[in-house]
Amino acid sequence: MAEPGGSGVGMAGGGGMIEPSLGNALPYFMPLVIFPLLTAAALYGGWWIVGPVVFLGLANPLDSMLGSEERSMNPKKTLESQLLGYKLAVWSWAALWPVALVFSLWQILVAGHLAAWEVAVMALVLAGVAQAIFVVGHELVHRRSVWERRLGELLLSSVSYATYSTEHVYIHHALVGTPADLGSAPKGQSFWHYFPREVKSNLVGSWRFERDRLARRHLPVWHYTNPFWRYGLETALWYALVYWMGGAVAAAVYAILSLGVIFSMKLINYVQHYGLRRVRLPNGRYERIQPRHSWNADYKFTNWFNYNVQRHPDHHGTARRRYPLLQHQDGDASPQLPGNYTQMAGLAVFPKRWFETMDPLVDRWRAHFYPEIDDWSAYDSPAYAARPEAFETIAMILGCAPRFAEWINRNPELLDSLKQQEFTDLDLPDGFGPDSDFEAIARRGLALLYWTREFGVSQMKQQIAEFPVQDAGEAVEAALNWSNEKVFQIGMHTLRGNLSPMEAGTPLSNVAEASIASVLSSVEEEFAERRAAPAGSGVVAVVLGDLASGEMAPGDGLEVVLVYEGGPVDHFEALCRSFRDALRALSRGSLLFSPLSGGREEPAGRSLAEFSEHHRSAGSAAELRSLTRARCVFAAGDPDIGNRFNQARREILAHAAAREDLIAELRAGNPDTSEPQLSSFEVMRGGLEDIERTARLLQLSVAGDAPDSPAPDAVDVFQTARKRGLVSESAAERLAEAARMWRNLRGALRLVGGSGFDPGTASAKTETLIARSCGQEDPEALTRAIREKASSAAAEIDALSA
Repeated sequence: MAEPGGSGVGMAGGGGMIEPSLGNALPYFMPLVIFPLLTAAALYGGWWIVGPVVFLGLANPLDSMLGSEERSMNPKKTLESQLLGYKLAVWSWAALWPVALVFSLWQILVAGHLAAWEVAVMALVLAGVAQAIFVVGHELVHRRSVWERRLGELLLSSVSYATYSTEHVYIHHALVGTPADLGSAPKGQSFWHYFPREVKSNLVGSWRFERDRLARRHLPVWHYTNPFWRYGLETALWYALVYWMGGAVAAAVYAILSLGVIFSMKLINYVQHYGLRRVRLPNGRYERIQPRHSWNADYKFTNWFNYNVQRHPDHHGTARRRYPLLQHQDGDASPQLPGNYTQMAGLAVFPKRWFETMDPLVDRWRAHFYPEIDDWSAYDSPAYAARPEAFETIAMILGCAPRFAEWINRNPELLDSLKQQEFTDLDLPDGFGPDSDFEAIARRGLALLYWTREFGVSQMKQQIAEFPVQDAGEAVEAALNWSNEKVFQIGMHTLRGNLSPMEAGTPLSNVAEASIASVLSSVEEEFAERRAAPAGSGVVAVVLGDLASGEMAPGDGLEVVLVYEGGPVDHFEALCRSFRDALRALSRGSLLFSPLSGGREEPAGRSLAEFSEHHRSAGSAAELRSLTRARCVFAAGDPDIGNRFNQARREILAHAAAREDLIAELRAGNPDTSEPQLSSFEVMRGGLEDIERTARLLQLSVAGDAPDSPAPDAVDVFQTARKRGLVSESAAERLAEAARMWRNLRGALRLVGGSGFDPGTASAKTETLIARSCGQEDPEALTRAIREKASSAAAEIDALSA
């Protein structure tokens, strides 16, 4: 078997040899029969129209009768002069088509002897015959002689697609089997998704190619040597002729039928390379084009009828080889289609049936030609199609982080953020240090210093403020795009081991705070232009939970409390509704927040007095618990409103009616008796929920609520309790270790798999990534650590409860 970088182009891959002769060339004259049939149909109408219809329908039955043809000519021993008969067949078709088309259009549009139904059927017959234009035109635009290439252009212009001459020869043939060639459909892409992108790419790509070619010659794009002058003129002449014969309606119908012909041609393009990718080599280049990168179909009749176009694998290896010299490639050299092009094109319009038929064949092709590759997900991904230069990063992500894979496939532009200097300066290349351990420590140190010390909330706000925006809606969009880039960068540092998931919680929380504050500031400024706030009043936004304590992970809910002081009330209620709407927009499409619901059952905001009264007298234990981690992230108006909120919060925690109920709930033991394991680390005895419950109990009843830490995490609470002598040093350390373990585990699971991720279904690479994120060498070590930490934490919690 040929290696990925080797050449697989050679002689016939099966069957015997065939000699060039007039007798062997005669079957290729058979497509010319369509022209007298077409002429008779246009002249007489009626039953004469049946002739070309029947002729066009012969392909499948005759392929079944005649079978395949695996014989090939010897291209090394065949002289150009021996191919005259074969060339005459193609030249004759190319010469007869324009004459037949003009004659048929005259009979349809000018002569006026055909009934309406005959006109409609004849139009469809012309469109059916015109499908061969791409076969003959394709053959001609590959030739060396200028007159043949120009004749090919003229044929293609008759169906409004002369630009194919540039795109196919100079773009498709150079890039086939790579993401840069949209004509090579990746596995899993339906034809209906493929078609519009391919047509657009052909038009835009061919224009750019000719523009760049002229620029290299220091010529302007409108220079007379730009072939688009010819393409446009040739196409315009056909439309002018149709318009002269039949008017604007006829020209519009002609355009629609041309689109139908292009549609059928793109069906064939889709079939020819579906799922076949050239492998990316370690040097960043692609392996050489080989027969294995095109589908082969050696049905005798349809290859006569279509001038061997189904021997496509050999054509891509030797594009200048004339059609009679194209070699049959057997299954050891090229994948084989299960039907001819007509049958496969009919199948391609039904994606479900197409995938059921072709995807197993693609998998078989991969196993046969590339047994050393066991994961093709990167090659099949939309991210690779959009950013092929980031292949190594994409392959790493798709191999171990399903959530990241979803992100980059949905938004490939996220990969561009890895080119920013603030990322590249921290992601040091391999080989800069004496050994890998030194390099890992250096990367970790740089990333931790930058994201937790140097690039804080104020610096982030400054970055967001630099984006030019004109209203609050644009501010939300700018903050959303910026935050998604930063979340992706932080996540990539975590995947590469430069940050632990718990360490990543700090910059993720900072990103969230900066985004929220920037958005709310823009909303408040816009609102103030319409309705200025009264003097002495103010509003504050307070975040709760993991965001408040700096432990955020992707997919966390956005819990924000809006509190105002002063009046009028309707002013602040309207402002708070605007705040809520902006936060809801910020959460949609966010990699950091789960989407906020659109309901308005709860008040958008409360006055400080109402907030205090509600929580002191009527608030639930759950609401009170949420205030154990609450931090102001934005304030407008009265600069002291944040301090007054914090004072009110401390009084609520100390004197709320629900305090005793909350303490009783926190004191209640965990009835779970199941074996500690990864999938239940949050709810098992000694797990994350037990650790958080114990921390909040200590915060409320023992350690107190430290004024300088309105949102302490569990580790802070345990360390504060140890300093006050309320928990032994060993107990505090064991509880803190468990808190770090569970936070790392939660962060890793959120990063790689999302909130509904089932660790039991994770791949081996994903399991290893999760283990190493938690400081363990492998999944088995992580399992042991989970059991040990859970058992140790449960014992300490039981002792504290006693």
